[in-house]
Amino acid sequence: MTSLTTRILHADRLGGVEHGAARKPMHTAVAYGYPSARELAAVFQGEKPGYVYARQGNPTTAALEAKINLLEDARGTVTFSTGMAAIAATLIALLRAGDHLIGSQYLFGNSYSFMLTLQRMGIEVSLVDATEAGSVAAAVRPNTRIVFVETIANPRTQVADLAGIGTLCAECGLVFIVDSTLTTPVLFRPRDTQASLVVHSLSKGIAGHGDTLGGAVCDTGLFDWSGYANILEPYRKGSPVGWGLQQIRKKGLRDMGGTLRAEDAHRIATGAETLELRIARTNANALALAQWLEHQPQVARVYYPGLPSHAQHGRAAELFSAFGPLLSLELQAGLRHFDFLDALRLVILSSHLADNRTLAIPVADTIFYEMGPEGRAAMGIADSLVRVSVGIEHIDDLKEDFAQALLAAGEGGLVRAGARGR
Repeated sequence: MTSLTTRILHADRLGGVEHGAARKPMHTAVAYGYPSARELAAVFQGEKPGYVYARQGNPTTAALEAKINLLEDARGTVTFSTGMAAIAATLIALLRAGDHLIGSQYLFGNSYSFMLTLQRMGIEVSLVDATEAGSVAAAVRPNTRIVFVETIANPRTQVADLAGIGTLCAECGLVFIVDSTLTTPVLFRPRDTQASLVVHSLSKGIAGHGDTLGGAVCDTGLFDWSGYANILEPYRKGSPVGWGLQQIRKKGLRDMGGTLRAEDAHRIATGAETLELRIARTNANALALAQWLEHQPQVARVYYPGLPSHAQHGRAAELFSAFGPLLSLELQAGLRHFDFLDALRLVILSSHLADNRTLAIPVADTIFYEMGPEGRAAMGIADSLVRVSVGIEHIDDLKEDFAQALLAAGEGGLVRAGARGR
């Protein structure tokens, strides 16, 4: 089977499911018993497969991890309660005081905030322009351990020089971590640009329905963990190819406790079955909407990698099979973005991403408010920037809603209270 959707749909059944079920059941047990103390000890020590305590995973999360391995062509995956839990646990598990990390200056607000937390823990952090591999190369130091970037930045949609950075990291022996939440494995596999680890907020495109939280980190199998100084002695057993993920599972998941609930894992696994179909629709809608918005007189600028006007359009076209569900726009001077947003009737005002429903939010006033004016300016975020996560609605309905909202903003009139119909 070569089709992504076919493989995901039948992964559980072909892997063996109790009672002939077509999908893995949901396991809610916390404790797991064994017939002998020796067998229990062997599972604890990693000599035999099994489950010891649900904080470290259970059969339901394991089934989801197997599906993500299929999606990313990864050698192993660890799931977490949220995408931020996956990022935080991975970085804390692999770094120590005195190490240096290079990150993109265009990181999502919460990831950016966590970089500041790492600095307070004695880890040096340099945030650079990840659209140029040369900027990353110039920041490398003797104590650099990790480079962390996103495929497409949220909210301004800058596209990192993934191929260039991947080559640099391979040459320098650095762990290359790529957050591929906005691209998903349907559009791009970071292992193709030599990524060591791939991070996902499973809450977004992979789950897709805005009804669950989850995160994951995948090991592509490309990094040589035998040369990574921070692997602890207890995890230097067996083949080095598994050392990094084992340390993330033990020191990141087990010790920090950001465990994905079985209920959420089951929901994400179900959502993943329609991933390829949903992504095709949201990406087609996003491209059509971006092209349409670029020609509206009330719109000053549209940021979307699928537009030729985008600074990294050529790179995005080369790397990705489509351009993602996220776009941002700025209105013409004198138009109030709050008026525009309040006039939308179909679009939901929300901070989520990659939902089936189209969502919009005023960026500077909400999710990037804590960063302050200087921080936002460094990321190219204007005070009036509006982020739009495009859903699966009919494109004509979306254009109609945006048209009437842009008209309302252009006229400077406020829609009457309650007219949104939400």
